[in-house]
Amino acid sequence: MTGPELKQLRDDLSDTLERKLTAADMARLCGLPEKGGADTIRRWEVSGPTPSATKVLRVLAMASERYPILEKFDIFDRHDVREEDRPAKRAAFREQMREEVRRRLG
Repeated sequence: MTGPELKQLRDDLSDTLERKLTAADMARLCGLPEKGGADTIRRWEVSGPTPSATKVLRVLAMASERYPILEKFDIFDRHDVREEDRPAKRAAFREQMREEVRRRLG
């Protein structure tokens, strides 16, 4: 994930949650310490986050319709899920991810 991609993710999650996320909010999502975490996010929005933060952010990005559901989470295209049920199951998964983001934000 590049710095501009991280900045775009913050905007996309803000749109999804209908709330402007701050750098401090993104720091909480990444599990960064309260002191200095927002500054770290601002630096990452230029240089890109660490690999471990990128993994967390890619999972949380699934809360937004603008990002794909990662392959290891995509259980909706299996043979045992009826095709007509898949859109509703995907929507429920995205809502679950949005709830997780909200929970992490407190």
